[in-house]
Amino acid sequence: MSVLKGKKVLLGISGGIAAYKTASLVRLFIKAGAQVQVVMTPASKDFVTPLTLSALSKNPVYSTFYDKEIADTIVPNPDAKELWNNHVELGLWADLMIIAPATANTLSKMANGSCDNLLMAVYLSSKCPVYFAPAMDLDMYKHPSTLESFQKLQSFGNIMIPAESGELASGLSGEGRMAEPENIITFITLDLEAKLPLKGKTILVTAGPTYEAIDPVRFIGNHSSGQMGFDIANRAAALGAQVFLVTGPTFCKPLYPTITVYPVISAEQMYNQCHECFPKVDVAIAAAAVADYRPKHIASQKIKKAAENFSIELEKTKDILASLGASKKHQYLIGFALETENEIENAKLKLQKKNLDLIVLNSLQDEGAGFGKSTNKITFIDKNFRIEAMDLKAKTAVAIDIMDKVCAHFMTI
Repeated sequence: MSVLKGKKVLLGISGGIAAYKTASLVRLFIKAGAQVQVVMTPASKDFVTPLTLSALSKNPVYSTFYDKEIADTIVPNPDAKELWNNHVELGLWADLMIIAPATANTLSKMANGSCDNLLMAVYLSSKCPVYFAPAMDLDMYKHPSTLESFQKLQSFGNIMIPAESGELASGLSGEGRMAEPENIITFITLDLEAKLPLKGKTILVTAGPTYEAIDPVRFIGNHSSGQMGFDIANRAAALGAQVFLVTGPTFCKPLYPTITVYPVISAEQMYNQCHECFPKVDVAIAAAAVADYRPKHIASQKIKKAAENFSIELEKTKDILASLGASKKHQYLIGFALETENEIENAKLKLQKKNLDLIVLNSLQDEGAGFGKSTNKITFIDKNFRIEAMDLKAKTAVAIDIMDKVCAHFMTI
């Protein structure tokens, strides 16, 4: 999955011949899963039509501070309203902004705060990272005033996508050609990935239930769907981490190629796989619902329904979380506690006994929490017994809260 998926991208287009490439650029952003909103300078409409960009982005294209709303396209409507295009809202909407092509004229305006069109007003209102892709003829690109604009804009924190060398519209050949749309997408993707807060970190996540065999066809299990663990793994990967996901039987699927899945069935298999991965990770999050007991003896053949009463002798499974806590060195260890009574006290005891850094408490007393639901309601308790109760949320939002704790941990060390 691309790091651009779900991102809100504001594309500013200024009036240069390279504007014709922006149709492909919009298409590539959409293909990567981004939302795209286009703002054009009036001059750029001479090179590419707003209709084309609107059709590709599936959004209106803005180029002026206000539009006249015509109710009747045949007979002019004297009562038509003038609709203000709110440059502040556009600037605040975006997760990132890119100005491509960025002509010498537009770069100068950006560098000096000149605000004579909607695009410049949006740029000055934006709070997000701003990329710019220069496009102009060779001598213009090398001119001291242009070089000064480059330097000044980068000192503001804007990110320059260098122009490429090649044949220019003038017929000359050299530097000044706007980067190709594919290269712009690659540049932004790599830049965003490099800035992800968990880039270079490795995280172990356990998910799902375990099944403890009774005979070849029956098992002891629980109702865990694995969704919470998979949501945590997906969020960790979205933040740049390499993820080892050890999961019991589930229908859930990972969303990112940086998630390595280790499917297991039993608690014993999960124990072994976790201990194989644990020395290599920076964080471990134990979200799996591991069986506490398993049949002491597993029948080699299907048990027939013969006797009126039937008993199974159980034995304890290995405590995965406690064993990880006992062997941890640098790892940040998070466990889950599912309780039905004395929730806070039981969770604190588990936190201490298993040498955890943070515990995520679920209570079956809370409506909307527990197995098989799309929501969860949790309470965080850290090793200093600080308690933070969260509202009922979708499990994807809970995963964000959990990974925010992980990010906060790395900011303090």
